Amino acid sequence: MNWDEIQHHLEPDNIGSAPNSIKFAVFSFIFVVIIAAGIYFDTQDQFKVLERHDRKELELKGEFEVKADQAAKLELYKEQLAEMEASFGALLRQLPETTEVESLLVDVSQTGLAAGLEIKKFKPSAEEKKGFYAELPISLEVSGSYHQLATFISGIAALPRIVTINDMKLEPFDKEDLDGKLKMAATAKTYRYLQEDEQ
Repeated sequence: MNWDEIQHHLEPDNIGSAPNSIKFAVFSFIFVVIIAAGIYFDTQDQFKVLERHDRKELELKGEFEVKADQAAKLELYKEQLAEMEASFGALLRQLPETTEVESLLVDVSQTGLAAGLEIKKFKPSAEEKKGFYAELPISLEVSGSYHQLATFISGIAALPRIVTINDMKLEPFDKEDLDGKLKMAATAKTYRYLQEDEQ
């Protein structure tokens, strides 16, 4: 059988009269194409699933490395936490309790007098609660030389309790006065630790 006869038998109208070998070859070819197409499309889905699992594996490896690093440093973190708690406790001890606020106010005013300042205004305001501590602002107006003011600020910083100076304004006491006397208006803030029932 030559090639022209094979082509003649492969035409759709003549396939039924083709010899069995050609029918078998055509059906085998169609069978192989169907199986190959099925495998191809099924494999494509499997490749997508595999790619998704590969990405997940990389994410899990990244998480594992982070957690392994954290686990390796756990003792170091515990030591740092203990140091932070100790330092936080030391800072809390610098915050006076209710009974110590009055003596702290006296310390602030005595620091001003000891520096040689003339105290024009010393007015504690209402206490403001802020989380675990309360803030007590004190409006100050004092006058004195630059060095006296610096001594006052330095004395405030040296107090055993926390006192901050905020909103400080300096201006000449008198425009006509040439001896360098200054007027300072500021807000000194002291803090106290709030007990749990106050918070």
